[in-house]
Amino acid sequence: MNDTGNFQLLDENSQVLWDSFSNPTDTLVPTQIMEVKGTLSSRQKEANFSRGRFQFRLLPDGNAVLNPINLPTNYTYDAHYISATYDSTNTTNSGFQVIFDNSGLYILKRSGEKVYITNPKDALSTDSYYYRATINFDGTFTISNYPKNPASNPSWTVMKTLPDNICMNLLGNTGGSGVCGFNSICTLKADQRPKCSCPEGYSPLDSRDEYGSCKPNLELGCGSSGQSLQGDLYFMKEMANTDWPVSDYELYKPYNSEDCKTSCLQDCLCAVSIFRDDSCYKKKLPLSNGRRDRAVGASAFIKLMKNGVSLSPPNPFIEEKKYKKDQDTLITVISVLLGGSVFFNLVSAVWVGFYFYYNKKSSTNKTATESNLCSFTFAELVQATDNFKEELGRGSCGIVYKGTTNLATIAVKKLDKVLKDCDKEFKTEVNVIGQTHHKSLVRLLGYCDEEQHRILVYEFLSNGTLANFLFGDFKPNWNQRVQIAFGIARGLVYLHEECCTQIIHCDIKPQNILLDEQYNARISDFGLSKLLKINESHTETGIRGTKGYVAPDWFRSAPITTKVDVYSFGVLLLEIICCRRNVDGEVGNEEKAILTDWAYDCYRAGRIDILLENDDEAIDDTNRLERFVMVAIWCLQEDPSLRPPMKKVMLMLEGIAPVTIPPSPSPYTSVSVSCG
Repeated sequence: MNDTGNFQLLDENSQVLWDSFSNPTDTLVPTQIMEVKGTLSSRQKEANFSRGRFQFRLLPDGNAVLNPINLPTNYTYDAHYISATYDSTNTTNSGFQVIFDNSGLYILKRSGEKVYITNPKDALSTDSYYYRATINFDGTFTISNYPKNPASNPSWTVMKTLPDNICMNLLGNTGGSGVCGFNSICTLKADQRPKCSCPEGYSPLDSRDEYGSCKPNLELGCGSSGQSLQGDLYFMKEMANTDWPVSDYELYKPYNSEDCKTSCLQDCLCAVSIFRDDSCYKKKLPLSNGRRDRAVGASAFIKLMKNGVSLSPPNPFIEEKKYKKDQDTLITVISVLLGGSVFFNLVSAVWVGFYFYYNKKSSTNKTATESNLCSFTFAELVQATDNFKEELGRGSCGIVYKGTTNLATIAVKKLDKVLKDCDKEFKTEVNVIGQTHHKSLVRLLGYCDEEQHRILVYEFLSNGTLANFLFGDFKPNWNQRVQIAFGIARGLVYLHEECCTQIIHCDIKPQNILLDEQYNARISDFGLSKLLKINESHTETGIRGTKGYVAPDWFRSAPITTKVDVYSFGVLLLEIICCRRNVDGEVGNEEKAILTDWAYDCYRAGRIDILLENDDEAIDDTNRLERFVMVAIWCLQEDPSLRPPMKKVMLMLEGIAPVTIPPSPSPYTSVSVSCG
């Protein structure tokens, strides 16, 4: 380390092999020079030194820029600061170096002209202060000083911040969320650094990430009801000087503010409308580049759910039953009216009015307090399934049959070993399942709780189970498998961290993952563990799950947490990668019989390609393949405290969070499986 702060590695002849000035991270210091194509990269967070999503670069055209990037692809978004040191009329007069010396920080043009980033009148006093120029994790670029002989409580003092207002400067026409995450709002603090917050009706996707994305607390969108219920479900709230400038999908002009608000309210695609001058911009999720500033000059109308309204998407079976009930009642009442006296007719008419008013009110209250599930009679399900004729599958929970109604094709699961004497508990747990709504979960439509029958009715998914898809005659392509892994991970994140009642699945396996018509993964059988009796062979241990996917936690006197699902996901992830079962006695090689052991040894030997015989598409995607295998090994750690939560698993799979080298999953067991 020399006196300027340059850390150098020298050979035996004192020749520089590597130095930190030529390989900067996020900071420049005096005497340091950045050449064309040089880059500073921000850290990910204040205390996370992984590479972040902002850069300071000197481009080949001579401009110095600040810009965000997409992780992990490194795709470059629009710059939020440009030095304007490119001369299109005379390229020899463009910038070619960023220099930090006693006169300040500046861009040197080839003509010798200096374009200062710091104030040229403020020469640096390097005898009295330390200086640094840093690209911060929030996208700002600051030049700061620190006294060499400090008094009490010294700190870095910011001399210059670029840009002046990052919330307003960063637009992101080429994509990205902006300074903050999606669906969030950027406001400028007194120190010219951004502050990110969620608008009303939204909450952080990750409470630990103050600059991250926000999610709507209640589901927005069309669902099966389309436009019909928008005014009944939502209202619009005004936010002054607020805008999401690049998320609009429709423009109305000329328009007034009231019409702008109403237009969004009645449009199921619309989440926010922006009114500026006589123009109305309608926007749908996700919202990007949000900012609140006096310079915005616009009002935002954000769609919020009314109090006491259900989040659940409309259930077509409930709507049909309600319609039939109202229709039957109306026919009965009209018949009575036609056959009665004038006085009786008058009394009956008043009663009819009260009936429908109360029925509508009680229906609304019921929707607000209970999940949006339909209660089927056993006879209805016998008819729908043609007396349980076509079996779709069976497992530890029971048998699933295909059913058909005039509204939809359904999957009917007859539960075995249910706590039949606990009607209240059954309905409570079904209600919890019914309140879960996520694109990676199979939707529960209704149930039957009649005498000894305990039956669940699900939406029917046309492409069957993941087991049939993975282990069939034809291997699915690599990209399909990657997207399936993402879908399962997202579903588990929702069950563990995002739904109103945390749900531990306890039986994650390919037979419990279904595929819709686009081959998107949907988790089934979640929430059933509390409804089922413990298997006779598990009475003493309380073990739930399927052999080959069960976490070691079940065999110890330790509390069962979400980490048992993380373990099962690790097994499943390896099966998705390799398109083979975890335990396979027919592979012809005993060393390969247990996939989890074999995969770790292949990883340790640096030969994960052996796991994917004749799968060139996956092998060519080297970085992702290695990342997926490493994540799977982390999930399979015998010690549950070492397994990452599903939220982190998701971030690691996406390449957003770094994946460190995993230890042996079973540190107390000597594994000697050969990778060959």
